[in-house]
Amino acid sequence: MQVTRRQFFKICSAGLGGSSIAMLGYSPTAALAEVRAFKLAKATETRNMCPYCSVSCGVLIYSTGDKSKNSKADIFHIEGDPDNPVSRGTLCPKGAGLLDMVKSPNRLKYPEVREPGSNEWKRISWDEAIERIAKHMKADRDANFVEKNDAGVTVNRWPTFGFLASSAAGNEAGYLGKKVLRGLGVIGIDTQARI
Repeated sequence: MQVTRRQFFKICSAGLGGSSIAMLGYSPTAALAEVRAFKLAKATETRNMCPYCSVSCGVLIYSTGDKSKNSKADIFHIEGDPDNPVSRGTLCPKGAGLLDMVKSPNRLKYPEVREPGSNEWKRISWDEAIERIAKHMKADRDANFVEKNDAGVTVNRWPTFGFLASSAAGNEAGYLGKKVLRGLGVIGIDTQARI
């Protein structure tokens, strides 16, 4: 076996370093014998859908916290759901990056409103947000509802309002939503799938 001078010094320094670490009390056998806990062992698993497009890929969301009164849940891992019939556990790059969206410091978590003429957003409650939306919808419908067209035919249209539906919703939610909107006279209905 031919060993160059450089290789000889590398072998000697590795042996000397290894014996010095062993003398200090470090033993690799103890470290190798340690059993590592599976990172999802004590996690709460929640099934959901990816919010990005109309494919409706299933995701598994893992969070810490045992749902007791004083524990705060924190999402720490998101992966594809292998039991989902649509995606079978696969996710596109946007879906694979869902954890970044959830943990983003720029993510809006509460309703906010910017009053007319103001340049600042103020935080409001969910009840106030829903009430404001309902009042604006009612005022717009009352002002712009078309009951009959120029020929005198009853049309019952609300031409100044549009609705963008979630393409990740199920058939039942889509059917009921469309019925309610058509009942109000809305003609501008579309889904996220076309975006």
